[in-house]
Amino acid sequence: MASYRGGLYIQEQISSILQELGPNDELVIVDDASPDNTIDVISKITDPRVRLIRNASNSGYVRTFEKAILASRGEFIFLSDQDDVWISGRVHQMLEGLQTSAMVATNFAMLGGGPRPWIPPLKSTMDSRRLANLLGIMIGYRAYYGCGMAFRRELIPVVTPIPEYVRESHDLWFAICGNMAQSIAHLEAPSLLRRLHDQNETPSGFRSLPRIAAARVMLGRLLLEASRRLRRRQGG
Repeated sequence: MASYRGGLYIQEQISSILQELGPNDELVIVDDASPDNTIDVISKITDPRVRLIRNASNSGYVRTFEKAILASRGEFIFLSDQDDVWISGRVHQMLEGLQTSAMVATNFAMLGGGPRPWIPPLKSTMDSRRLANLLGIMIGYRAYYGCGMAFRRELIPVVTPIPEYVRESHDLWFAICGNMAQSIAHLEAPSLLRRLHDQNETPSGFRSLPRIAAARVMLGRLLLEASRRLRRRQGG
């Protein structure tokens, strides 16, 4: 988990995560120099499975997630936002998918009900449609959200370091790696309740044409980078 200005909602999210974890699991939280009471809220949680790492200065949520991934010690790495709520059974269903795939991607429902964003939900039939998934990522209609993803430790050398030009949409980088590795499972059942509010760190809504064009260029570079890393991994 990457935290930043999360004091309002992070305690509820941590509670939902700890209920899903076993006694030997861990929750790695890297705080990105929050100026609010986020650290105080986390520090009051006495569960020994919570590991808090503090950035000395703000580095942005992409680098903070990367730091949390590299600090993790488990075989299976689950990504989490600071302001959502995990649904009971999330870990079990995602671990089942990770038995046969190196990465899993799941859907989410909206906290408090209400409609999802317009992007179509993931379906299990997408497992074998790698090229269609990559095309969907490039066009912008494949619904990959980091908060609903997990992967096996073996993928860490592929997904990290996150290319330095990635300032947002790190979840699409992970999805590109999983699809190009031909080892990503799409689970249809929601695994979390997503909270939308004015302080969400990830971008929302429609973007300007220049930003859309810049994002497509970035995604093209990421396709090439993922291919390079996977070839190197296979050669090694």
